[in-house]
Amino acid sequence: MNEMTKVTTAKDWASDQEVRWCPGCGDYAVLKAVQRTMPDLGVAREKTVFVSGIGCSSRFPYYMASYGFHTIHGRAPAFATGIKLANPELDVWVITGDGDALSIGGNHTMHVLRRNLDCQILLFNNEIYGLTKGQYSPTSRVGTRSPSTPFGSVDRPVTPCMFALGSGARFIARGIDVHKALPDVLKAAHAHKGASFVEIYQNCVVYNDDVFASFTERSVAQEKQLWLKPGEKMLFAGDSKGLALDTERLCLKIVEADDPSVIVHDPKNRGVAAMLIELPQGFPVALGVIYEDPAPTFESAVVEQNTTAASGKKADLQALVSKGQTWQVDKEPHAI
Repeated sequence: MNEMTKVTTAKDWASDQEVRWCPGCGDYAVLKAVQRTMPDLGVAREKTVFVSGIGCSSRFPYYMASYGFHTIHGRAPAFATGIKLANPELDVWVITGDGDALSIGGNHTMHVLRRNLDCQILLFNNEIYGLTKGQYSPTSRVGTRSPSTPFGSVDRPVTPCMFALGSGARFIARGIDVHKALPDVLKAAHAHKGASFVEIYQNCVVYNDDVFASFTERSVAQEKQLWLKPGEKMLFAGDSKGLALDTERLCLKIVEADDPSVIVHDPKNRGVAAMLIELPQGFPVALGVIYEDPAPTFESAVVEQNTTAASGKKADLQALVSKGQTWQVDKEPHAI
């Protein structure tokens, strides 16, 4: 922690605005997790910015006692890029949802990941459009009934973490809105230098209640959740089962915990990360830090390039404004 940074508490990070989400919404739990996590990061409120697009999750910046931008649908990554380039010292968080980030904002999400801007992207995935009254979203499952798909969706859903991996993300993680381990995932994302992509399974109690119950319910959580830890074996079900590599089919398989082939989690292994992201039916859901392989950040490259370009030059705004730019076209135009 920087010695000049004031020690804060969770209350210091909570704004005076009334929190307005539906009673029981998973967004409340995520907000509390972030507010509890910020003091542990040792960051200053005046150097922290939360940027959102449009959607239920995008009300988030109002509830944080820091700087914030509530922007336009799908464009939060573009605003975040401009903010970080203007002041690389700022700590930038992007708050988005499955519809905001993966539909109208799909290209912006792809490019902020590809460029590796140093920011934390929290994607609240509830597999539905909540703010606009329950239409199916890019992550909705086949068969989802909604006002826009009354007979059931026939679309194959986007897998957010696979989208991130394919876009060149260097940090990919998953968490659950009400899980006690979510703050640890947030801390890991913040410690990573570059674009950190965190998918948070978030329950929409009104339009898609219990859509994640098959692995979040307390009665099945131990069997259906695989919390990954770097350097530790991939164990679940009370450490009674594990994952190993099926070398013949080149996929993962479930084995007993004492099997010597149980894989030790290496976040830099991109191939295994892809398998973990898309574990099939019958397997647990991979949670925690799935993939992390740092690379130079976008804003650091831009700053270095600008510094080099300006080296030995004197700033002269008047000369720049007065400078004429003319050119001559010698080639004859085509006859009409």
